[in-house]
Amino acid sequence: MDALLQLAADPAAWLALVTLVVMEVVLGIDNLIFISILSNKLPEHQRSRVRRIGLSLALIMRLGLLSTIAWLVGLTAPVFDLGWVGPLNADGHHTFETAFSWRDLILIAGGLFLVWKATNEIHHSVDTEATEETLDKKNIAVMNFGAAIVQIVMLDIVFSIDSILTAVGMTDDLPVMIAAVVIAVIAMLVAADPLANFINKNPTVVMLALGFLLMIGAVLIADGFGVHVPKGYIYAAMAFSAGVEMLNIWQRKARQKRRGGPTLH
Repeated sequence: MDALLQLAADPAAWLALVTLVVMEVVLGIDNLIFISILSNKLPEHQRSRVRRIGLSLALIMRLGLLSTIAWLVGLTAPVFDLGWVGPLNADGHHTFETAFSWRDLILIAGGLFLVWKATNEIHHSVDTEATEETLDKKNIAVMNFGAAIVQIVMLDIVFSIDSILTAVGMTDDLPVMIAAVVIAVIAMLVAADPLANFINKNPTVVMLALGFLLMIGAVLIADGFGVHVPKGYIYAAMAFSAGVEMLNIWQRKARQKRRGGPTLH
């Protein structure tokens, strides 16, 4: 208890907490977008429930990983090495890593799953041979509650490992990491329904979100192969694209209002 009180009185701990919360929320956007798209394929009365369960499982996984930090850090140790030496980049380092850890393999598997899932959803969205009613029936038939939970859990594992390894690299104080994870997941729980409803009501936003998932999947695969793309570039591109889409939605609403038709939401 005394250690916790000393930690609470330390300004550096509060700064670390704020920084970690912001970073955990930003990293959680990927997870939230995936859960939103997946839950919108379910019958309406199940959507909010699957979002809460998915994010609750994400919280449990993150806290569980924090309780096994020594094992988690061990995931970064090389498991095997292909022995191939890749080309050098401008900094004189090898472009690709040939020694793979369990973390690398998990990131590659998660990235491949995201690319496959996003590509599959895009295919259904642009399939001109099937009517919207047919697609809806097919989606509901294929995507039941259990299948949605299984897919969410698979991606929760990937995003949780990435999230906690980032937290471990920023602070050594376990209570700060736990508090940051809990606060970030609570924020995601609050934002889950509004974000999912917004995506569901704006078809062009669905396609933009699927494009985000494709990009995130590609970045996860690249990270698994040792090609580290700065996350700031990724989130800046996502923010810019989202800003342009907001302008498009604003323009459509203004045009609809001038025509006297129903306003889009």
